[in-house]
Parts: sequence; structure tokens; C-alpha cells
Amino acid sequence: MIAQSQILLSERIFKTKPVVLIEFSFEWAIVKQLQNLPEAIYLRDKKQWYIKKELFNYTRLLQYLGSKYELNIEKLKLDLPLPEQYKAKLTQKRYSENTIKTYTKYFEDFINYFSNKELANIKTDEINAYILELIESKNISSSQQNQRINAIKFYYEKVLKQEKQYYSIERPNKEFRLPDILSKAEIKLIFENTTNLKHKCILEIIYSAGLRRGEVLSLKPVDIDSKRMRIKVRGGKGKKDRYTLLSKAVLNDLRSYFKAYKPKVWLFEGLNNGQYSATSVAKVLKKYATKAGIKKRVHVHMLRHSFATHLLEQGTNLRIIQELLGHEDIKTTEIYTHISSLEIDKVINPIDEILNST
Repeated sequence: MIAQSQILLSERIFKTKPVVLIEFSFEWAIVKQLQNLPEAIYLRDKKQWYIKKELFNYTRLLQYLGSKYELNIEKLKLDLPLPEQYKAKLTQKRYSENTIKTYTKYFEDFINYFSNKELANIKTDEINAYILELIESKNISSSQQNQRINAIKFYYEKVLKQEKQYYSIERPNKEFRLPDILSKAEIKLIFENTTNLKHKCILEIIYSAGLRRGEVLSLKPVDIDSKRMRIKVRGGKGKKDRYTLLSKAVLNDLRSYFKAYKPKVWLFEGLNNGQYSATSVAKVLKKYATKAGIKKRVHVHMLRHSFATHLLEQGTNLRIIQELLGHEDIKTTEIYTHISSLEIDKVINPIDEILNST
């Protein structure tokens, strides 16, 4: 028996078509509301209400029935649509494509988790409980935890324009992880084994200019300034332009590349003069790293990390490295001081003295 004021929603098949069955203990108030809902259909012989799955909109049903009734959706798989204003606001504020993709995915998870509640009525302690459940059940990282919280905060603070003090969400301490790098010898091996000229130029520029993958793909021929030996990076992280180094050796390879490929719009183009694929860059690096006999897992961002570390080991000022990489905060650049072998190489391991004295 269904409890008074409770409405049970479940998926069924009716005449080979999926429907959402609406079951409840008889109340005229519920019947009247369903009669006003155009997509709701009543089966007289079975005394049941249902809505075709393709027409079902949970938020709309919730609005018709009001907050008086408890909707049980345990037997219903919902896929609630993202509020239209959410993505529009992200675009208006010029968030990057990756951030928009991440925020929308995480916010969709959030609204489907709270599918039986009005978004505006969800409280901070419920949000905290939701995040805690993700940590315990899915073991999400502290980075993902922060991204999910930011995706939720964006809706309430930027879309609904609620006050910031509405939140008291506890944030995790950021995990301290040292980036993986390649040695100069390993970098040389990769370049020596890269036989395709376009591929070689892509990898050389990423390493020699300390670029992110998206930055190298956004380069245009005009961004290569051979007179000043600079590369202009347009709209890097934080939508900021910057200049970085152009290597003489790389410039020679680029001139050969220009003659052979004649790029029109982008410096590195794929099919139909479109931007070269980010996935292809990753595959290219993996292919030539394997060919070079490098056993460790190699990824594109490792070239940027290696560039910064090698500059530091050569005695380059940390502030200059910060400018070249486009870091807003010097603390981000300081992580390379933890992996540079500049000072570590000067340390004498005590075991060497112990073993050598015997």
C-alpha cells in the first residue's frame, strides 16, 4: 500500500513503448493536477496514470504537483536536463571548453542525485553530504572534489545570484604531487626517433617553449616571430597572452615544415585545414617514446614539466620560468624546485662513505 501523500514513479512498458507509471493512494487533489498535465494519460480499465517516457519531464511534474507530495523515484532512472542558463552563463563568462565540459558533467550528476528536490531549496549540509558520499563510494580525488564543488557553487552564485555566504562547504587540502619529467637524454631519444616532420615540430615546440597541448594546437603561423625569436601564445590559461622562447634549432625544422606542408590557418593542421587533434598529439608522443625504448608512461604535459625543470637546472631565474610558462602564481612554478637535481646532485650519500671505507 502506498502511503498517503506519496507518489511512486516507475518505468514500465506499455504497448511496446516505455512509460513512467504514476501510482498513489487516491486523492482528488492529485487527480486534478494530473488532469491539467497534457502529457499525463489515464487508463480507465486499469485505473492508472502514466506519461510516455519520451515526454516525461520530472521538473515539470514536480511543479504541477507542488511540494506537498513526496515523489518516490527509487524505481525510476532519471536523466534530468541541465538548466539552460547554466551552460549559457559559463559561455558568457568565457570559461574554457574543458571547464564547461567538466562543470556541466558534474552539475548534471548533482541535479540527478537531487532529482526529487527543487534545486533552489537544496541546503549546504545536503551538498556536503552529497560530496562526502562521492568521496566514500567513488573515492574521488581532492582535485575532483573541488571541481564538483565549484560546479555547484557556480549555479547558485552566478546563475541564481545567491549570496556567497550561503555556503560553508569544507574544502580538501590540495594534494602535493610532484610532476613526472623526462631527462634531456630521453627527450633527445624521442626527437631522434620521430621521423615525421610535422610530428617532430609539434613535440619540439611543446618542449622548447613549455606549451600546454591546447596552446600548441592554437598556434597560427603569424605567432612565430623569427626576428625576436619568440612564440606568441594567445589566450593561454586564464585567457592571457604571453611570449615564450623560439629555439633556433626548432626554427630550422619549422622552415622545412612550412615548405613541405604550407599551413594556411593553423600552424599545425589536420583534415580540411582544421586544427590538429589533441588526441593525435598524445598518440604521436606515445608512439615515438615507445620507439625510443622509454618504458615509463609518457604524456604530453610531461614535456612542459621537463622544459621547466631543465631550465631551472641550467640556473634560469624562477621568475623568468614563471613568465615563460604563464603561471599566475610563483608558487605554482616553485614545484619544479622539488624535482630539480641541481642541489640534490651536490649531496653526498652517507652510504657511499660507509661502503667505500670498508
